[in-house]
Amino acid sequence: MALYLLFEAASGYALFHAYGIDEIGQSVDAVRASVLDLQRFGKAVKLAGFSPFSSAVNALNQCNAISEGIMTDELRNFLELNLPKVKEGKKAKYSLGVMEPKVGSHISEATGIPCQSNEFVQELLQGVWLHFNRFIDQLKESDLEKAQLGLGHSYSRAKVKFNVNRVDNMVIQAIFLLDTLDKDINSFYLRVSLEVSYKCCQCTCQRSPNSSCLHIYSVMEWYSWHFPELVKIVNDNYLYAKIAKFVVNKSDLAEKDIPALADLVGDEDKAKEIVEAAKASMARIFHQLI
Repeated sequence: MALYLLFEAASGYALFHAYGIDEIGQSVDAVRASVLDLQRFGKAVKLAGFSPFSSAVNALNQCNAISEGIMTDELRNFLELNLPKVKEGKKAKYSLGVMEPKVGSHISEATGIPCQSNEFVQELLQGVWLHFNRFIDQLKESDLEKAQLGLGHSYSRAKVKFNVNRVDNMVIQAIFLLDTLDKDINSFYLRVSLEVSYKCCQCTCQRSPNSSCLHIYSVMEWYSWHFPELVKIVNDNYLYAKIAKFVVNKSDLAEKDIPALADLVGDEDKAKEIVEAAKASMARIFHQLI
């Protein structure tokens, strides 16, 4: 049975007759070995017909149809004109090789032309693609490259569906993201975790005495059990966490810590207020919480 190949180029539809398959072999490996050699590959296939696209718009429409597995009227007319005629009631003595199986199915259903799309056919079409400009005498390689580039840009824009009236989409999305982050920060403020070392505390966890015991607590929910007055003095989320990490155990806070606290809060009077509040606090101490 004769084999024809349908090749959808950026410049038009092309039909090839794979008449010399025996010259290169009928296995996939044999075709792969012959594809790079134009002289050898040219003995296996020859151009049977070529129909250039009338315009860039027409090329895009044909490309979109092929990508969706649809046979257009233009493609149907091209195949009926260039393929051997089949008498009514008779079966075709040839098959059509296509790259896209969906296109082959549609062609078979609409015209009755037997189609195949397998690895062997795809390797042959790869060879056609590689040497396509050599088969069309009036088609220069530079012209083919321009057609491919133009069609590629048009096809990509159509798929992306770029809207020039909404070029500010990225700005809108960025503002929305900032608003979302701000809400998340406020939501997680009460659940922010703080790693605190308890070397200086009377820790009762099951660890070796020489190891550093690290515990993760929710600052606002847990540290307020130990030092509830702090949240009334410091209302900045990040600063609260830094001070809680510095103070750790309010019982150890003394006058000597005022300079360091002042560096954190940026206010010596507020640092003194924190130390005084720690001394007067009647809340639980850490070893009672563990």
